Amino acid sequence: MTGSPGRADRRGLREGLWKAGSWLLDYRYAVSAQLRGAVSRTSPERYASGDQAPVLIIPGIYEDWHFMRPLIEALHEAGHPVHVVTVLNTNRRPVVPSAEIVAEYLRDRHLHGLVIVAHSKGGLIGKYLMSQLDPDHRVERMVAVSTPFSGSRYARYMVTPSLRDFRVKHPALLALSGDERVNGRVVSLFGRFDPHIPEGSILPGAENVRIDTGGHFRILSHPDAIRRVLAAAARP
Repeated sequence: MTGSPGRADRRGLREGLWKAGSWLLDYRYAVSAQLRGAVSRTSPERYASGDQAPVLIIPGIYEDWHFMRPLIEALHEAGHPVHVVTVLNTNRRPVVPSAEIVAEYLRDRHLHGLVIVAHSKGGLIGKYLMSQLDPDHRVERMVAVSTPFSGSRYARYMVTPSLRDFRVKHPALLALSGDERVNGRVVSLFGRFDPHIPEGSILPGAENVRIDTGGHFRILSHPDAIRRVLAAAARP
């Protein structure tokens, strides 16, 4: 019994150091993705060909499509035509008008049998689209990575309204959370530790999968996350 507190302290220390390391690596990924987007001359149109199920990419807030490039490249190599709604830019609009933009994109390109692959806020946009703006059932399913389906307690302290929209008791977020009609068509991927979403990304009724990694961003390049996304996109 005398040794138990010491072991618990050491476990707590190791966990704290692991979380701190995950945070640093996470922001290194985010900075790298920002820089890659700033200097890249690659057009997302190069990924729009393929004979498998079409995939639509929806990044998170303050992100462009380069944040999700590891997933995009893996999906395209597997034969999926990958679509990026570039007019969303860095995704600062509220969820509803963003979902309306995406819905218009799907109609204009006559896309059906679609799989959405989204990150963070992109998962909220995807869920609203599926539940409210898809009368023709163009979307088959969505894979959401690190999405704050229940909000984040940190959002209340944010300066910008676009980030405060993620607070736990925001009316629009509560309404979206309470609508569970499409949850069964969602795969929610999340890491062991997310510094931005302490509430986690579990969605009731969805297929919830924990990836053995930490962070909010670098999970997008984790081999297990890529494997799960590919498997979901390939389902008949």
